[in-house]
Amino acid sequence: MPSLHLTDGRSLTGAEVHAIWTIRDLVFNVEQRCEDADPDAVDLEPTTTHLWYADNGGITSYLRTYVTADGVRHVGRVCTRRDARGAGLSGSLLREVLDRWGHARIDLGAQAYLHDWYAGFGFVQDGEPYVDAGIDHVPMTRVPR
Repeated sequence: MPSLHLTDGRSLTGAEVHAIWTIRDLVFNVEQRCEDADPDAVDLEPTTTHLWYADNGGITSYLRTYVTADGVRHVGRVCTRRDARGAGLSGSLLREVLDRWGHARIDLGAQAYLHDWYAGFGFVQDGEPYVDAGIDHVPMTRVPR
């Protein structure tokens, strides 16, 4: 397993921002043809933590987690570069989030086809399906037992 990179939104370097936006652009905009721009103000917030694995070709798998004003942690922008898929990298990143912050509620908006994958980590659907950036999603939450 490659080494984990982890940094908060205020500590990101320009090179890290570029690498993060590159993988997210490749996956969400090029592959999935999302209708909305990916970069947002959440990336640079002090409550945002970016986690990723990388190789010589750049980031292989990435996710971000952040805490909203109501104190709830969210997971989003989970993606893996096409040539790195199938190695369990996204699952490892999600387990890292659960190890660090799983003592509290965690919410996410799962792409609908990934509902069962997230359910395997203890997330349950907690609302009606919706469309975001032209892609079907379901709201999910994980409350510690």
